[in-house]
Amino acid sequence: MCNQKEESLLASLAVRQRIEQLINVAQLYYMDGLNQEQIARKVGFSRSSVSRMLTEARERGIVHITIGHPLQRLVSLENELAKKYGLACVRVAQSYDDDIASTLVPQCAAQLLTENLKPDSLIVTSTGTPMAATIRALPVLDYPRAHVTQMLGSLASNNPLTDSSEICRMMAERLGCSYSLLPAPLVMHSASVARAVRSEKLIATAIALGNRADIAIVGVGAIRDGHSGRIFNSFEDAAIARQMQEAGVIGHICGHHIDAQGRHVRTPLCERTISIDFDHFRHIPLVIGVAWEQWRTNALHACLVGGLMSGLATNQGMAE
Repeated sequence: MCNQKEESLLASLAVRQRIEQLINVAQLYYMDGLNQEQIARKVGFSRSSVSRMLTEARERGIVHITIGHPLQRLVSLENELAKKYGLACVRVAQSYDDDIASTLVPQCAAQLLTENLKPDSLIVTSTGTPMAATIRALPVLDYPRAHVTQMLGSLASNNPLTDSSEICRMMAERLGCSYSLLPAPLVMHSASVARAVRSEKLIATAIALGNRADIAIVGVGAIRDGHSGRIFNSFEDAAIARQMQEAGVIGHICGHHIDAQGRHVRTPLCERTISIDFDHFRHIPLVIGVAWEQWRTNALHACLVGGLMSGLATNQGMAE
């Protein structure tokens, strides 16, 4: 009779032999691509035994089944963002590099826009490089009953291709529809002048139209080195920058400054800015944000937690 030590040795040898059989069957199935009937003939077991062995191999941890395509990670990120921020639609481009993202993210934004367009959609547009890039990524479509309008006044900048009026016109051209401009500068000299401009019939009509939009597509402005960036650069002096810092301003959207919770902060520029109303903007059914540069992360997060966006196009680095 075998003593206890011999019995233990025999048991360990049997376990080793069984594991070797499981490894062999698993390799034939998962790596060599044989079906269960072919494996059964090759190893001398029944087909049902092979099936049980494959199940046992997974249960013992010999086989780990994973989905490894990069798209799976992106879809997971999209779902996590949608769940965390209550977003209706998200696209994440596979890129960590800003230069690559500057091409891929606008393509994602253009895809979201075309997927959500209706024949009679009213679209309101913002300003800046992300908007211009998104419109260049749009295919030529035929939506004659749609309409595009400006979200905010013009910059009168050296690069009209990124200005709101030209972006509005370019989008209407791509969609094959009509458009309305907001014929006024973004920031007026004083609050009293801004009030007078807003009361002009043509401008009041354009703002009212933007307030009723079905879809908005916007970039995200961020405070950097104490200032709001290019669109407000020539209007912000040291005193305004200090007041914004004291008020907790972290960024801006649709021409309005916000804090870290996405709440509207009335800065000295507010009363001078020509833009759609902030409260109306909050209630646009679909607002698609377009952002990828990571220095905008805090401002984007503020927009998301504040419920200022219901759609997002971004890149993997920003999403993570």
